[in-house]
Amino acid sequence: MSGIETIGVAAFGGLVPSLVWLAFWLLEDRCQPEPKLRILLTFIAGAAAVGLVLPLEYWAMSYVSGVTLLLLWAFLEESLKLLAAVVFGLSSKSYDEPVDAVIYLVTAALGFSAAENALFLFTGPLQHGTLSSGLLLGSERFIGASLLHILSSATIGLFIAFAYYKNHVTRFDFLAIGLILATLLHAVFNFLILQAGAWAFSVFVSLWGAIIVVLFLVERIKDPVRDYC
Repeated sequence: MSGIETIGVAAFGGLVPSLVWLAFWLLEDRCQPEPKLRILLTFIAGAAAVGLVLPLEYWAMSYVSGVTLLLLWAFLEESLKLLAAVVFGLSSKSYDEPVDAVIYLVTAALGFSAAENALFLFTGPLQHGTLSSGLLLGSERFIGASLLHILSSATIGLFIAFAYYKNHVTRFDFLAIGLILATLLHAVFNFLILQAGAWAFSVFVSLWGAIIVVLFLVERIKDPVRDYC
C-alpha cells in the first residue's frame, strides 16, 4: 500500500471501532443527551492525549521498569484521559447529572483508544505486514485495548458520579480513589495480557465481565425521573 493508503486504513481501523463503542455508550444517556459539540471536543481531546502521553512514557522507560513502569504508564494515561474529560465536559454547564461523568470519561477514553489503535496499525502490521493481518490485529485491539480503556475510565466516571451530590472535599476524595483504582485495573490487565499467552482469552472474558458490572452500576446512578424515556 502507498503511504496515503496506509494512513487511511490506519485511521479507519482506529476510528470506526471507537465510534461503534461511543454510539453504544451514548445510548446510556439518550434521555438527556450531552451536546454533540461537547462530545466531539472530548473525543478529540482524548485522541490528542496520546500525543502527550507517548513522550512521557518513553521518558519513564529511562528511569523505571517492570511493574513500576506499568503502573506509571497506566497512571499517565488515566490522568490525561481524565484531564480531557474535565476540560471539555465536566467543567461545562452540560454536566448536570451523575451519569454525565461516565459519558464524558468514556468518550475521552474512546478518543484515546482511536488514536492509539490507529498509531499501532500505522507503525506495525500495515507497515510490515498485509492489510488482512492489520485488520485482524485491529479487531483484537478493538476487543482488548479499547475495552480496557473503557473499563478504567468508566471506573473514574462512576466514582465521580457517586459523589455528584456531595461536598467538594468528598468529590475530590472520590475522584482520587477512582483514579487510583482505574490505574490499578489498567496496570493489572496490561500485566495479565503480557503474561497470559494461552490464557489471553480468560483475560478478555474477565474484561467483558467487568464491563457488565460497570453497566449495572451506570443504571444505578441514573436519575429515575430524568433518565426515563
